[in-house]
Amino acid sequence: MRTKLIFSLISLGILLVLSGPAFAHHGSAAYDMSKTISVTGTITDFQFVNPHVLIAMDVKDSSGKLEKWQGELTSPNHLARAGWTKSTLKPGDEVTLTGGPAKSGSPTMWIRKITKDGQEVSLGGGGDN
Repeated sequence: MRTKLIFSLISLGILLVLSGPAFAHHGSAAYDMSKTISVTGTITDFQFVNPHVLIAMDVKDSSGKLEKWQGELTSPNHLARAGWTKSTLKPGDEVTLTGGPAKSGSPTMWIRKITKDGQEVSLGGGGDN
């Protein structure tokens, strides 16, 4: 009986250790959430897909040169509960994205706020998920 209990506990421990990566979630780990930046531009692509919604846009830098930016949001499931659909944003829309910049320095951010037509677009409280 005691051997069975020890074997069961060891098996359970091994199972928990091996299943850890299955529960991991990267979220906003690639972004510096202690900083905030904003960019304004024209949406070129809107992907309402799992695991995270992606927004690509053209942004003019201070010299007028076009830069390709990408913003990442929480899951479409979460945004759908806030009223989003796959047509909430579309190519050609002018928006301002505000969020945490990529730690790598690439033109990418984790979006915490979107402004379109002077109005904030609700993220459903999930901007940091």
